[in-house]
Amino acid sequence: MAVAAGLVVANLYYAQPLLAQMGRDFHVGPGRAGLLVTVTQAGFTAGLLFLVPLGDRLERRGLITGVLWGTALALAVLGSAPTLPILLLAAAAVGLTSVAVQMLVPLAAALAAERERGRVVGTVMSGLLLGVLASRTLAGLVGGALSWRAVYWLAAGAMVGLAVVLRRALPRSRPTVALSYPRLLRSLPGLLRAEPVLRWRTLYGMAGFAAFNVFWTTMAFLLSRAPYRFPPAVIGLFGLVGVVGALAASVLGRVADRGWQRPATGVCLLLLGVGYGPILLGGHSVVWLVVGISLLDFGAQGTHILNQSQIYRLDPRARSRVTTVYMTGYFAAGAAGSAAAALLYSAGGWPVICALGAGCGALGLAGWLGEGWWRRLSRSSPGRRP
Repeated sequence: MAVAAGLVVANLYYAQPLLAQMGRDFHVGPGRAGLLVTVTQAGFTAGLLFLVPLGDRLERRGLITGVLWGTALALAVLGSAPTLPILLLAAAAVGLTSVAVQMLVPLAAALAAERERGRVVGTVMSGLLLGVLASRTLAGLVGGALSWRAVYWLAAGAMVGLAVVLRRALPRSRPTVALSYPRLLRSLPGLLRAEPVLRWRTLYGMAGFAAFNVFWTTMAFLLSRAPYRFPPAVIGLFGLVGVVGALAASVLGRVADRGWQRPATGVCLLLLGVGYGPILLGGHSVVWLVVGISLLDFGAQGTHILNQSQIYRLDPRARSRVTTVYMTGYFAAGAAGSAAAALLYSAGGWPVICALGAGCGALGLAGWLGEGWWRRLSRSSPGRRP
């Protein structure tokens, strides 16, 4: 399941080191090229909202493998796109169907014992995060040696193979609710109202992923121009710096099992803002850029792991819908961060990007402080829920 999560999530990130190359092929600037990341994440957000809740109502193995066949088709169309509009439509479809990864994570949580759920989620998320890292590096290498189109053709073949393997490897599951599809969707706002943990953790996830995407959406523009002028293969290698985030997944899953999730969350949110200091200096220094990426990735991925370890301890009958609520907010904020970064890079350059990313991190930390204040207020007012 960890390997499958890594292969599927990679589809969302192949474009990041290739944006400059793709922009040249379609004769568009950074702002329009950056829309590829935005529409992919917008498609993923739509899939989270409309497809992932079906995991509570349908047999999950069949649902996951069926969605993966759609991913393979969308990737093939994207790799063959003759015009920018078709490219963007195919990218949205790739995002829509890549939500299979968010069907795997709650399935893993459902199969795990309560005492080890944080560790199990952390293990699957380690595979997912390694897929994010490898996707950028692989895309940069293949894009430099062949073309950006070859990256997506190879990814389409990988999804076909994965659909076949998962059909044989995953256990069958039983639906946890008998709600109709409309009632399933209507239950989402009520779930958010009923679960304060879900509300706070969704806020942290939104701040973390927005801060994360502000950097990674614009990284290729920075590194492909003076003073760096790196080719796509070298730009892709910067994804390996994010191995720190993958290490955070396995470590922080165990931290959550021991009950230390709140202080650990505060540290991770703090790193989101702090990391943009070295990233700002990284506009002219590779060393500072690497330091900043390490801090940013640890903060963003650590926050995400701690969030998921907590939300999957909520109602076991609603794990897919809990995933939908959390991840819809998560990716909606990520898409907004990508769009803002792509537009602001052209207007204000690297300092503005760093200010935007640090601001996203500061918002998450403010929420964490607010939760602490609210909990203290609730203890002093027994009738109030935190």
